[in-house]
Amino acid sequence: MKILVCITHVPDTTSKIQFTDNNTKLDKNGVQFIIGPYDDYALARAVELKAENNGSITVLNVGEAETEPTLRKALAIGADEAVRINAFPKDAHFVAKQIAAFSKDNGYDLILMGRESIDFNGGMVHGMVGELLGMPSISPVMKLEIEGGKGKLSREIEGGKEFIEVDLPFVAGCQEPIAEWKIPNMRGIMSARTKPLTVKDPVEDSAPTAVKSYELPPAKGAVKLVDNVDQLVDLLKNDAKIL
Repeated sequence: MKILVCITHVPDTTSKIQFTDNNTKLDKNGVQFIIGPYDDYALARAVELKAENNGSITVLNVGEAETEPTLRKALAIGADEAVRINAFPKDAHFVAKQIAAFSKDNGYDLILMGRESIDFNGGMVHGMVGELLGMPSISPVMKLEIEGGKGKLSREIEGGKEFIEVDLPFVAGCQEPIAEWKIPNMRGIMSARTKPLTVKDPVEDSAPTAVKSYELPPAKGAVKLVDNVDQLVDLLKNDAKIL
């Protein structure tokens, strides 16, 4: 089984975010970058499926040279090879076209990624990849088993759960509790240094959308501590004016 896992290179959730160039670019100074948490779930399940099905894992990122440490971490966790499409991920459609173009040439049985990235939270790439490749795309996938050339999946929907059976190949946008995150051990870290990391040119340089500017959320106001119900009611009525 050939598995492709697409990962994002995103700021750690504890990083303090600022913008530069008139609020059009992220200020990367002092920012720690990680594998997208939802992508981490996809990679963790891929490692398990690889062991169960005598498979192989290719991990893919659309990004510039700075993302290579993130790809090396994915190799340390259990991927067999890494590929970087040498382009800034301009928007979801641009990224999806890179993934689809690479996938067409390599015939993967399963394409996994997170249900969304935690920087833009668009949740669109898996659907676009499925459409471009003519494959089913399912998200958010919370359970995934492979049996007899079929995927057996489950996901939460409003008011319940949905159970899906789909033929390989397909695209899945993953989230917890599909698997537990894997922590690279020393052996994995050492072997990642010698695993192949290939850099490929993008299939195109244009994107249908562009960011005009970013804006930080308003600063949180001061906190008032109250120790009785009467005082709380008075504050809600007279200060907050919501009663």
